[in-house]
Amino acid sequence: MASVLAAALLCLAAPALAGQDMVLGRQVAARVDAPTVAATRQPRSQYLLHCAGCHGVDGAGSAAVPDMRRLGNLLRLAGGREFILKVPGVMGSGLSDAQVAELSNWVLVTLAGSSLPAGHLPFQAAEVAQARAKPIADVGAERRRLVEQATRLGIAID
Repeated sequence: MASVLAAALLCLAAPALAGQDMVLGRQVAARVDAPTVAATRQPRSQYLLHCAGCHGVDGAGSAAVPDMRRLGNLLRLAGGREFILKVPGVMGSGLSDAQVAELSNWVLVTLAGSSLPAGHLPFQAAEVAQARAKPIADVGAERRRLVEQATRLGIAID
């Protein structure tokens, strides 16, 4: 009896094991352009989908990826606020201007709260739209400029 049950379960699991989804008994071909099952609207979920792959769940980054926990320190530098919105991960995220503003504000408050300068003003969608209209031509050079400025001022951004 156990072998019959195991065989039946294997037959039922075979489509899933073959990488095919079953919907109401029909095989559904996977599509690259298929919409997500549920829209992701929460900033934390957006962070996990769009940022955590490189910056880590806790925002710590790595040797080659900036530490998001110090992101607030960029706001202390001339051009730092604009840089936050113009990095490739933000510019190419596919998020709307309002979503970028909300996600950036969430990161600053949640992950980088201890590095925020006094009087920090949250990002607004209109500010994101302005930043996207004027992308940085050389992100590496701009980052080096900010690192040099931070070093002169004694501000840790890495």
